Amino acid sequence: MYRYDEFDHAFVQQRVAQFRGQVERRLAAELSEDEFKPLRLMNGLYLQLHAYMLRVAVPYGTLSSKQMRRLARIARDYDRGYGHFTTRQNIQYNWPKLAEVPDLLAELAEVEMHAIQTSGNCIRNVTADHFAGASADEIEDPRIYAEIIRQWSSLHPEFSFLPRKFKIAVTGAPNDRAAVRFHDIGLQIRRNEAGEVGFEVIVGGGQGRTPVIGVTIRKFLPKAHLLSYLEAILRVYNQLGRRDNLYKARIKILVQQTGAEVFTRLVEEEWDALKNGALTLPAEEIERIETYFAPPAFETLPAVNPAFEARRFEDRDFARWVRSNVSAHKADGYAIASISLKPEGGAPGDATAEQMEVVAELAEIYSFDEILISHEQNLVLPHVKLSDLPAVWDKLVKHELATPNIGLLTDMIACPGLDYCNLANARSIPVAQRISQRFSDLNRQHEIGDLKIKISGCINACGHHHVGHIGILGVDKKGEEFYQITLGGSADENAAVGKIVGPAFSYDDVVDAIDSIVATYLDRRQEDEKFNDTYARIGIAPFKEKLYAAA
Repeated sequence: MYRYDEFDHAFVQQRVAQFRGQVERRLAAELSEDEFKPLRLMNGLYLQLHAYMLRVAVPYGTLSSKQMRRLARIARDYDRGYGHFTTRQNIQYNWPKLAEVPDLLAELAEVEMHAIQTSGNCIRNVTADHFAGASADEIEDPRIYAEIIRQWSSLHPEFSFLPRKFKIAVTGAPNDRAAVRFHDIGLQIRRNEAGEVGFEVIVGGGQGRTPVIGVTIRKFLPKAHLLSYLEAILRVYNQLGRRDNLYKARIKILVQQTGAEVFTRLVEEEWDALKNGALTLPAEEIERIETYFAPPAFETLPAVNPAFEARRFEDRDFARWVRSNVSAHKADGYAIASISLKPEGGAPGDATAEQMEVVAELAEIYSFDEILISHEQNLVLPHVKLSDLPAVWDKLVKHELATPNIGLLTDMIACPGLDYCNLANARSIPVAQRISQRFSDLNRQHEIGDLKIKISGCINACGHHHVGHIGILGVDKKGEEFYQITLGGSADENAAVGKIVGPAFSYDDVVDAIDSIVATYLDRRQEDEKFNDTYARIGIAPFKEKLYAAA
């Protein structure tokens, strides 16, 4: 993984010192809250319903054991003993005291972490495929280019005050695990007919109030032109993006208003002035960053491990975990182990300090000291020998981290909702908890198969409800919580925005509604048909009829 150079160290330390002074002035009442707000947001500090919330960047979702241990210590010393992993591959602390935040940031800086640009109208934390560097289907490791983008975008003087926040995601595989079509810019690594590796550039995706699937404005961009092309896109957006209306300020609205063809022409014209200039990426610079992400020293192992196969045959619980939580690795004899942060009745994405320390220890011993965070609010040990999987699982079981539900119905995405967020209209976490309890039977979950439920407490869609196979949006109706349901969304390479079924359901009725949708799917599917395939074949009417039959 990338290590800070002298510039990075000085940059982060300087920001900590600056913010320490700003906090002191706020506590001394030398700054009003209105004056302090833009300063704290530039350091990832929000004021939520009950307390401050600090959002810490985990660039492209990659952590070392040392960093994870520090996140655990911060949870224990500065919060209430836990942290919340988010859909942006960040971690959030919900209860830090303002006076202690500078010390917290100083502790992060000691392990090469910070909270800079996790808020504000700037380029946010660049995200990547959570199987980066490990997956069998990967063309190249996307984190190489995510790191290059991070260096280019950090405190970029031209793009620090954009019309609105800006999010970039990179994936290195044809199977999209980074939701690139729902980002302001999505980059998909491609190989052209000549065998050269470059990028498909997708612009104008997003969720929130206006869900939009991004459009491809360049099918193949050579590596050397990555930064100049991104700069051209950002310049067009910075010049033409709306600043008069918060709800129409995202680049997705600009792309819609101008049209994809006109927007592409504007970018290409801007790029003509930048191409082959100072932003051209030298091959040696790409190679230098590549060395930080060089594959670990994998042993030469057989593709099949008898001891692993025997344990899977003899131990039903272990076999269940392998079935859902273990994925194919690019190296023979190794596997990718996903750690679910969705236990029955738990808050999706939450991990205690002790659990973080357990994951750090497992990564140190069994995964070349590497941990990845998924945008689906889980953790990943990317490089585990097949022979070590039983020991990893045994340890996870002891610490309630072995829930075998990755990709299944109870592996839900949920935002913090009204329990924490002052923007939310309804609770998200209790709905997720009740659904996980209703569908706790693993046999039933496996019968249902791959099904993604995503829950947001407001229209801002932090829980990605628009792209859930089943999406749930909390709304307020005269002071009461109701939940609107959408069907057919998808965040992968088959990107789709879900469609609203009909009138919203009350808090008391929403879990029954989900049960009804699942029952309809099971009743109408053909053979091993997945939920979205059944939905595409039969349409929304059968689901709607069953849901509203009583009414």
